[in-house]
Amino acid sequence: MAKEIEFHFKSPNDSPGYLLGQLTMLWQRKQKKVLDPLDLTQTQFALLAALGWLSKKSSPVTQVDIANQSNADRMMVSKVLRTLEDKKFITRREHPEDTRAKIIQLTRSGETVLQKALIEIENADIDFFSPLEKNLSSFNSYVVNLIDENKSL
Repeated sequence: MAKEIEFHFKSPNDSPGYLLGQLTMLWQRKQKKVLDPLDLTQTQFALLAALGWLSKKSSPVTQVDIANQSNADRMMVSKVLRTLEDKKFITRREHPEDTRAKIIQLTRSGETVLQKALIEIENADIDFFSPLEKNLSSFNSYVVNLIDENKSL
């Protein structure tokens, strides 16, 4: 007879990691539905949104800035930004002072698709998280705390 596998948690619903994974998959499925018609993946949207946000706050915006803002791997950011450049949503050019850095800017079509995506994603998020009702602010605070506590990983 096979050895019985031991779990720390009594059931999957007691495991925060399992629950977060399930919630993330459902949320990503909802996002995919609204982003597919815009020819964007969730990762592409996240990086465009990071660029849009950073562009409001500072100029110029570099790939490293986008990676830091989105807590994403720098190599992955570089690959996704190349795809966004191929789609004509962004431009990438050499930094005038740091030859290793790339300055990233939204194109007109990038601004248009980002604005459409923001509206669709924000509406999808409002719908997805609506069961939390008055607990949404607390939920957001807990998530921000978890992100802050684990950023250095």
